[in-house]
Amino acid sequence: MRHVELDAVVRSEKAEHVFENVVKWEKYPQLAPHVQAATAHIAHPAEQGSSSWELHFRSGLLRWTEEERFVPERGEIHFEQTDGDFDSFAGQWQITQSGDDVLVRFDADFDFGIPSLEGILDPIAERVIKETVAWAITGLFARTEIRGDVGTPEAAVTGGA
Repeated sequence: MRHVELDAVVRSEKAEHVFENVVKWEKYPQLAPHVQAATAHIAHPAEQGSSSWELHFRSGLLRWTEEERFVPERGEIHFEQTDGDFDSFAGQWQITQSGDDVLVRFDADFDFGIPSLEGILDPIAERVIKETVAWAITGLFARTEIRGDVGTPEAAVTGGA
């Protein structure tokens, strides 16, 4: 099992606005170069959502379908893979107002279920997931600070579109 986490601060925004934009999965292919496709089957404002994802991974695509549970009053988005390339993949987004800014935290745990390859596959998947989240948040919100090491080019973590 591998854990992925990313923290960001979106300056001078409201948590509700950040939440409403983060859940627009269909925008992610334009925001994050790793995302080949993101299809929302059932989207927010429904309480339960469903989406399918394709990320560029090594020489191919990493694919999965997930179910989401949206809890906007608590700024939470919970997700869990229902089908796909991971043996397991689940996590949550937490979006919280902090004064004039919004804190965004992404946490996920994944496992490919192939112990002999986890030393090769897990670090690559962790990087791709982190970079995808960083590109998406900075693409959605121009005044964003990513905290911690993401490994993306400077342009990916300092300003949005």
